Amino acid sequence: MNYSDLLSAYRDLWTNRSLPVEKDDYQTLIDSIIKELKDEMTHPRIRKSHMEKFYYSVSRIISSSLNNEQKTQLIDLHILAMKNIENNKH
Repeated sequence: MNYSDLLSAYRDLWTNRSLPVEKDDYQTLIDSIIKELKDEMTHPRIRKSHMEKFYYSVSRIISSSLNNEQKTQLIDLHILAMKNIENNKH
């Protein structure tokens, strides 16, 4: 998996967000996905559940113009992020 290309593809999906690379492309990408699934960019009173955000994110990926390999890899990373969120629940 080329995480630099995937990060670029993810940026194409979310054009209004800057995603500066802090550690490496993979960590930036997975941190951004987790942040999106947790709906951290939204006011706490109106946040959606991470399951709902997962559905919207996967739908957005599927309906995008990305190639099928990029779509599959991004969805795989979203599944990995969901597992991370579920395992770290209190």
